Amino acid sequence: MSWSIFSTKTSAALLVLALFMGGCATSVERVDVDKTIDLSGAWNDTDSQLVSAEMMQDVLARAWLEDFTRSQKRQPAVIVGEVRNLSHEHINVNTFVSDLERAMINSNRVQFVASSTERQEIRDERKDQDLNAAEATRKPMGAEKGADFMLKGTINTIIDASGKTQLRFYQVDLTLISLADNRKVWIGQKKIKKLVERSKLNY
Repeated sequence: MSWSIFSTKTSAALLVLALFMGGCATSVERVDVDKTIDLSGAWNDTDSQLVSAEMMQDVLARAWLEDFTRSQKRQPAVIVGEVRNLSHEHINVNTFVSDLERAMINSNRVQFVASSTERQEIRDERKDQDLNAAEATRKPMGAEKGADFMLKGTINTIIDASGKTQLRFYQVDLTLISLADNRKVWIGQKKIKKLVERSKLNY
């Protein structure tokens, strides 16, 4: 084989490889965070924001809030308990809880108490202040604000599929419970149904 023939074949192979690699290159496009994008039909950021906003709008419109504010002459303090993901898929519950907290705090009608994990970190900081901070800036132990209500809930799914068509049903149930007497003062429910058509489905 002459050098010219070898060189020509090598150049052709490199050209094919370059074209192949170019076709596999990653493409990235920045989009507006408020833009609704559904790729797989699974639970996504849009679902989290819409569900939290609608459910918090409902809980703030119910009688428990006005009754408490009128009788206690102050805003109620709420803490988020466990929101369990009982669905068929991985759902970032922490993101959903953050959406819930933001929606309620931004209403300026309730106060939010730090979660158990957050409280422990803050308590460790106060212990450190007892030893190292100046007395004028030291924060005392035993002055935490107690919660009046706890918000708990679950996320469930039902998946129905036939051929290339899949129906994804999501149900979010939230309950607001009085810590003083265990009364359920509000029960909220939000449902989402998605019809997904694909050339190939992976279950």
